[in-house]
Amino acid sequence: MDKKIRIGALISGGGSNLQAIIDACRSSKIEGQVVFVGSDDPDAGGLTKARKNKIPTFVVDYKSIIRNFKKDGGGTLLPNDFDFDELFTKQTFFSDTDDPAKGQFFLFSRAIAEAELLNAMEPYPFDLLVLAGFMRNLTPYFIDRVNIDRTRPRIMNIHPALLPAFAGLDGYGDTFRYGCKVGGCTVHFIDYGEDTGPIIGQRAFQIQPEDTIDSIRIKGLKLEWELYPECIQLFAEGRIKTVRRNFKLTGGKNVTRTVVQIVDS
Repeated sequence: MDKKIRIGALISGGGSNLQAIIDACRSSKIEGQVVFVGSDDPDAGGLTKARKNKIPTFVVDYKSIIRNFKKDGGGTLLPNDFDFDELFTKQTFFSDTDDPAKGQFFLFSRAIAEAELLNAMEPYPFDLLVLAGFMRNLTPYFIDRVNIDRTRPRIMNIHPALLPAFAGLDGYGDTFRYGCKVGGCTVHFIDYGEDTGPIIGQRAFQIQPEDTIDSIRIKGLKLEWELYPECIQLFAEGRIKTVRRNFKLTGGKNVTRTVVQIVDS
């Protein structure tokens, strides 16, 4: 490969996956370079890791934005291109039977935060955006402005469970509490739902009778640090292709899904 891909990263915490990606870039396991690290939390430990590696950082403080929105409604801060009806139609976090106020609050406040996030990212052109423990759901407002080419998604996430099982915040904990014999992690592209995007790769581990939630998380993290760089390298090599396929669900209903194909190099 003649040219390294430019990787942007968003984090919320300590940045262990971020460090794995930085190390993989340094060792050429990923033919790429991390060009910025952003966070929703000014105290995120991963920002220190980025600065030690001389990577530009920025913070968009979601908590402050949401708190201010609760106080004044935030109408004057909404981006000019915000269209609630369009975003609500696309997203799958809320349905028509949910409390409308909850969906409105989420989409309004997130659009304000995401507009700031996009502005902070603008000085740093990138080819791929990786979520390395970024604990905020992204809305169609943000996704559509990053995925300019709908056929080539470029927002990647790692999730601590074998999706589609156990989406949400505590994948390893949910896996353990359910009594599963196998756990794992998943790398997938982001779409308009919560951990529902097309799966790129997965890695599994056995859960033994003596395992605890903590030991499961340790097992899972070790696999995450291997799997995420591998999937990023597939992207760098141009080997990830998304295709639309029709499936028939139990009961006979036909649905169309976007799935990932890994092509030969």
